[in-house]
Amino acid sequence: MPAARNSQNAAPEEFTEALEQLRAITVRPEIELAEAPAPQRLAPHALAMTADVVLDDEDAASGRLVVLYDPAGQDAWEGQWRVVVFARARLEPEMAADPMMSDVGQVWLEEALVDHGAALTAYGGTVTRTHSQPFGAMSGREVSGDLELRASWTPRDGNLAPHVAAWLQLLATMAGLEPVVEGVTTLHR
Repeated sequence: MPAARNSQNAAPEEFTEALEQLRAITVRPEIELAEAPAPQRLAPHALAMTADVVLDDEDAASGRLVVLYDPAGQDAWEGQWRVVVFARARLEPEMAADPMMSDVGQVWLEEALVDHGAALTAYGGTVTRTHSQPFGAMSGREVSGDLELRASWTPRDGNLAPHVAAWLQLLATMAGLEPVVEGVTTLHR
């Protein structure tokens, strides 16, 4: 499933195992997961994927996840692995106008990481909230807004599944999906 790139002939076993973990991830029916080109210069080994949360044939949220691996480690990462995520969702006009939405976006990610037991360090990122109010010749258009989250962190081990699951939960939350409760079957829309 995820696209992988490495600059050496053979990928290290840790990286190959990470690929296998990501290929085994199951997603909610509303989420479309696809492989994507991985960055070429950030690390000797990288893999990337994109996800779209589709509700009623419309993209409710979308994102990109990149996993970087450098067997020698990088000081700025405080380790060998780095997870970089991006998530974007359209907001209702009232939510876009709420100055607390940036804080809410960060909390959604932090809660998702805790929910999935993602052990990490060197965490940081930004949340951007836009609120577009048309005027003049464009005053007939709807008020709109978006929430964008960019974050990165270093997993404490090579177990990437909880980190990817947290990213997918973040996208589902941003799209307004109800949490999936283990053992409960969801009905499709």
